[in-house]
Amino acid sequence: MTTGRKRSNNPLGLPDRVYAKHGALYYVHRDKTWERLGTDLAEAKRKGNLYNDPDSSYGTMAYYLDSFIVHCEKRVAKNTLATRTYEDYKRNVEILKPFFGRMTPPGIEPKHVAQYLDLGVDNDRPVRANREKACLSACFTWLIRTGEGSIKVNPCSGVRRNKETPRERYVEHNEFHGVRKLAVRQVRGLMDLIYRTLQRPEDIIQWTPAENIVVKREPDGSTRRVIRNDQGKTGAIVDIAITPDIDAIIKDLRMDGVPANSDMTLIHRMDGEPYTYDGLCAMLRRYVSKTPDNKQRKSRKEPIAGFGFYDLKAKGATDMWLSGIPLEQIQVLCGHDSVTTTEIYVKCRWRGTVEPNRVKMEHEHVQSKPQLNCTLAESEKTLF
Repeated sequence: MTTGRKRSNNPLGLPDRVYAKHGALYYVHRDKTWERLGTDLAEAKRKGNLYNDPDSSYGTMAYYLDSFIVHCEKRVAKNTLATRTYEDYKRNVEILKPFFGRMTPPGIEPKHVAQYLDLGVDNDRPVRANREKACLSACFTWLIRTGEGSIKVNPCSGVRRNKETPRERYVEHNEFHGVRKLAVRQVRGLMDLIYRTLQRPEDIIQWTPAENIVVKREPDGSTRRVIRNDQGKTGAIVDIAITPDIDAIIKDLRMDGVPANSDMTLIHRMDGEPYTYDGLCAMLRRYVSKTPDNKQRKSRKEPIAGFGFYDLKAKGATDMWLSGIPLEQIQVLCGHDSVTTTEIYVKCRWRGTVEPNRVKMEHEHVQSKPQLNCTLAESEKTLF
């Protein structure tokens, strides 16, 4: 197969130098080396167009942002970058391009980054602008490390991000059970596992019986079944004891006959394929809106009391703290760097009633007030 000849038949609409072979798509570089682009047609076209540079974007931030995403994909394959982070970066890059795409890396200054953040505030998306700025900063860090782009300084450094208000949502018990009662088994199981284990929902939906449910030998020689989770955000591995409550959740999720040594995810679709996190979030939002309380709110044209999967992690941590579980144990489950972070995380959501100061003072001195009906002369005597 030659690469210089114009192909006469191209039903897939492949870019130049991109070919289908052995069930996958490949790009043939000018040095005749073949690079496997995978099986996703849209991704293969995107990479092919990047390498071909049909828009003459080489040297611009649009080019380097796309190159950064290709680099991130390779990191995911090496398990040095979380898939969720890669997906976030890929989405953020497309939003960054209209503002920064035609600029060159050396031409971007801190003032431009600040203008982008201000634009986010003006469009009621200050937090999203912060996340996109973080992606841009990661791209510049990569350019500096690789020597690409002719830059030595990250223009994002020192630019203060938009103010963010910490989320303090606490999901009440009746809210949790109201949604759980309506939810299908998969959503119900994810809600329960998040609440019991405090793990990230993106990690939980990847759990399989074969990889994550293991028998662990304790130091005293006894054995115990645990859920072994590789926390995608921190990279730490935590073993979570399978209590009767958690065992019941797992059995409920495996009601369709998933074997104990299966590579199929515990939370999966009817066809056996895993759910996407966005898909499960959409399902949760629908169930939240269908609770009787939220139906009444909608009839009164009031905003619904919504919550997400991460709010259930915060609820579980807060409820553990209120029940007397040490913060150090909650910290390990949450994957926080310090106990202080965990303490802030749980206490900011607590809305319990605080008792006032009931301490009685031993002696209370009551100072008599001056009489107001005294004469001017008497007042002068008092003052002088």
